[in-house]
Amino acid sequence: MKLKSLFALLLVLVICTMNSCSADPYETLTTSDASTDLEKKAVKENPTTDLYNYSYTSSEIQLMDLINAYRVSIGLSSLTKNNYISLKAEEHNNYMISTNTLSHDNFNTRFDNIMKTVGAISVGENVADVYSTPQAALNAWLNSPAHKKNIIGNFTHFGISIRENSVTGKKYYTNIFAKI
Repeated sequence: MKLKSLFALLLVLVICTMNSCSADPYETLTTSDASTDLEKKAVKENPTTDLYNYSYTSSEIQLMDLINAYRVSIGLSSLTKNNYISLKAEEHNNYMISTNTLSHDNFNTRFDNIMKTVGAISVGENVADVYSTPQAALNAWLNSPAHKKNIIGNFTHFGISIRENSVTGKKYYTNIFAKI
């Protein structure tokens, strides 16, 4: 009797295990995989296609213009804004605000996500806080060799987010660069 019960239990476990390994079609997409197959195909065929929406503030546009003006002034090409990269920058700013820390936490996850979604072959990131203006943030980055390296790096696209912590008033800046 015990042997039959044990066998029945083992059979149930085997069946459950086999079913748990196969995913239903609706389970294969995650929140980080927001693009459809058509969008992925369009991005793969034409990596400059940007199918995502991002509403830029005047400060974010100003910072992009300042970065591009600096690059052009030293003989480099302008970078093309990428809405998806700006969305990733915004997500990171929201993370930094929620943790009240300036960081590059989870950069590898952002890097992998940007590579897969927009076809980037390299990614760099600058972050800042405290600065009250885009010009002040850019000046700080240009005075830091590691941050300046990203600004003058061999990138083709960028995304920017500037967010303010509503409690502390501290501004957070995330600038992500990508070569696509």
